[in-house]
Parts: sequence; C-alpha cells; structure tokens
Amino acid sequence: MSSHEHPAPAEIEGVSMNMSGSGHTLSDVALDITVECMDERGIRHEIDTVLGYRSSDPFAVAMTFITADGNLVWTFGRDLLARGTEGPVGEGDVHVAPAIGLSGRAMVSIELSSPDGHLVLLARSSDINDFLARTVAVVPQGTESDFFDVDMLINQVLAS
Repeated sequence: MSSHEHPAPAEIEGVSMNMSGSGHTLSDVALDITVECMDERGIRHEIDTVLGYRSSDPFAVAMTFITADGNLVWTFGRDLLARGTEGPVGEGDVHVAPAIGLSGRAMVSIELSSPDGHLVLLARSSDINDFLARTVAVVPQGTESDFFDVDMLINQVLAS
C-alpha cells in the first residue's frame, strides 16, 4: 500500500488503506467505475471507484474508493493489473485474476490484503481493459522508464 501523499489510515471492509488528504489527484487518465465486493456475511456491496494513472508515476495505477468517510487510495503496478486480466498474478498484498461475475459477465478479481484484513473486489473486464488502453495511449508499455523522473523521486525522499 502506498500513496504519493502522506495519507491518514482508514478502513474499508476490514482492509487498511490510505486516505488522501484532498481527494483530488491529478491524473493523465481517470476512469469512474463501480466495483463489487462481498462482506463477511455474504452481502454484496458496490463501491464507486476511480482508476487513475499519471505519466509522472508510469509504473503505477491508483484505485481510489469513494466512501462517506473520504477517499481511500490503493496504489499498485500497472503491469500487475494488465497481466491479471489474462491470468492469476500477484505476490504480497495485491493479487489480480480473471473471474466470472454472478451474472456470468467477464470480470477481473482484485484481492487486497493488509495486516488488518482481506478484500476481494470484482471489476468489469471491459472497464479494466478500457482503462489500460487509455494508459498505454499515454505511456506505451515498455517505455515507462522514459517517463520516470528519478531526480524528482530522490528529491522527494530526501525532503521527507
């Protein structure tokens, strides 16, 4: 779990995430989607979510969950999301895999884990593929390092 701001921790469905201070992140690509999850009682919930991508952080995507308590942000690798549309991938706190929804629709399962809990989300495959296509139009796969500003990262680390 990481964010480029200094967020305060928050929880959604028992999984600790990062809460963004302003709720506004400048993105080159932003796509509003709805993800589904089941709680521990088996009750289905829909969560409004924004997928975001910035060319200044070309290796990462951000999932921002819109909640009554504020926006919760989970950041992970774009490559992980892309590979997870084809087959199960992931180690550590994020796992992504193709799935089939209750309606028989093609979905992408995104599992988020932290010491505080575990959450399995389902997003429409068409939404994920649309988002990924938009990110590739901004930064083609394999060219991420051309967009990555190492000097800026060093300055951010030294300023913390």
